[in-house]
Amino acid sequence: MHESIITIRDLGVSYDRVQALEHVDLDIYADDFIGIIGPNGGGKSTLVKAIMGVIPYRGTITYADSIIRHNKPHIGYLPQVSSFDKAFPISVLEVVMSGLQTERGMLRGYGSKERERAMEALKVAHLDNLAKRPIGELSGGQLQRVMLCRAIVSEPKLLVLDEPANFVDNRFENELYNLLHHLHDKMAIVMVSHDVGTISSVVSNIVCVNRHVHRHDSNIITEEQLRNYDCPIQLISHGNVPHTVLGAHHHCPHCEE
Repeated sequence: MHESIITIRDLGVSYDRVQALEHVDLDIYADDFIGIIGPNGGGKSTLVKAIMGVIPYRGTITYADSIIRHNKPHIGYLPQVSSFDKAFPISVLEVVMSGLQTERGMLRGYGSKERERAMEALKVAHLDNLAKRPIGELSGGQLQRVMLCRAIVSEPKLLVLDEPANFVDNRFENELYNLLHHLHDKMAIVMVSHDVGTISSVVSNIVCVNRHVHRHDSNIITEEQLRNYDCPIQLISHGNVPHTVLGAHHHCPHCEE
């Protein structure tokens, strides 16, 4: 039996009296590579934020001891938008080392061990040649990959990514997914994406989110299954390149904005 590292039961989240998520039951296992899909405004990012514990919610989220570190869940997280100010005078290596703050403490400096760990993370992402470069000189795609290194440098058992390909150009998108495939040998991965066609070749399982949540234990999903899951996404394929179109849903007020 797979180890459940996160157990979610009867989860509910509301914004200004609008129900974003309701009656959500979901298990995340130690060997999972989950792709979270759903219409715009359906609750994908809300689910991720609840898992990260950064928004209030109803119900329960239970974390296994294996992902608890320093008495709290230890999860690598790559948000949609980086919180780093590119004008701040800090190098790529220093950004990655900042992912070790929880272990080192806010007032302690970084030593040779932290530098070695940060360099190893950068090598995995083929960014070690940029270690001394100021982050203000990076492209959007480079910064996104640096932030991914920051999320994994502390070696979490779970990595959560919210639309990681948003700021990665086509040249590096395949490299990003190859990197995630490599990381999956060491950690569970949960990735939000609007591109079902692309992630279906990367992930192992798909979770459909449209206020309710349905887990599909396969990376192959049909339009009929999506309709059954009340997840209004249309699958379209052009030759060998799959595409997706996100549809609005009459139960979701955000979809009509």
